This record gives sequence, C-alpha cells and structure tokens, in this order.
Amino acid sequence: MKILVVDDEADVQPLFIQRFRKEIRSGECEFAFALSGEEALSYLEHAHSEVVLILSDINMPGMTGIELLSRIRHSYEKPPPVVMMITAYGDDENRNQAMQNGANDFLTKPLDFTLLKEKLKTFIV
Repeated sequence: MKILVVDDEADVQPLFIQRFRKEIRSGECEFAFALSGEEALSYLEHAHSEVVLILSDINMPGMTGIELLSRIRHSYEKPPPVVMMITAYGDDENRNQAMQNGANDFLTKPLDFTLLKEKLKTFIV
C-alpha cells in the first residue's frame, strides 16, 4: 500500500520511516512525502492511481490540509483515496470541518503510531 504523508515539518519523514521500518521492509507499506499541499497535488498528478492512503496535516502554510482535502475529493473520485487528517488541534471545529470535507478519519498529534497501525490494517491487503 502506498501512503502519501503531507506535513510541512521535515522531521516527520524519518519518524514515519523509523516507526514503519518492519512494514516497509516486508513490502506492506511504501511511503511518499510532501512538505506542502501544493507539493502533494503535484505528486498526485502523476501517481494518484498508486496512492491508497493520504495522511495530511491540517495546519500548513500556504494551502491548508482542509483545502488539500477538498481539492483531492473534487479531483480524484475514482478510486477515491482514503484521507486521514492529522492535527495538533483536536478541537471539534477542526474535526467537523475535516469530516464535512470528506476526511475518512481524524488523528491528533503527537501521533499514536500503535493506533495508526491498527487503523491502517483495514487498508493493507
């Protein structure tokens, strides 16, 4: 399963690679990373059929994660990627806005990688 992680913090990439070391080695997961919503859309233009899951931060400079989510939902309907939103702000307003724009799930930072892996099991074939 190819997962696109969208977060403006560069230290997210080595963290995901470390936490998913076993799954990457076994071929269960493959990761791609984008540092902005714009970079994610550019990546999806060429690889949208490969990406099964998108994990996106909400609060990013430029295009927010909510704006990215809305663009993804309007541009990639078949097959629609699963999109999980990630934010340091677990308030109802962010959660409601994400769900209204088509998010499949909502996670808060700091990420609980055990919980994330459990949620991903439903998507790993």
